[in-house]
Amino acid sequence: MRPAPFPKPQILKLESDPMLFHVTMTVRLPADMPADAAADLKAREKAIAADLQRNGKWRHLWRVAGAYANVSIFDVADNAELHDILTGLPLFPYMDIAVTPLCRHPSSVRDGDA
Repeated sequence: MRPAPFPKPQILKLESDPMLFHVTMTVRLPADMPADAAADLKAREKAIAADLQRNGKWRHLWRVAGAYANVSIFDVADNAELHDILTGLPLFPYMDIAVTPLCRHPSSVRDGDA
């Protein structure tokens, strides 16, 4: 007689639980892109990024010195929301993106960094 299989563990996610992601975005615009097209893309990207920061989805945004790149922290409901945000950015077709999911470290002394 075989023992009964263990049930799969259930992960409970409360609606208020944030999902934090470390995202590195490196922009590579084509050298032959007209300056006015590049300026338009950048202006639209800046407006969307500002809205996402104001509504708390794009929690932190840092420039990478010496590169056309940024390091960001996103606070979203799930992987799908992050995917939708990133693919909706005007510069998305010209970006190399690396995503790392984050979770709270047990030794963290900060209460607000869920």
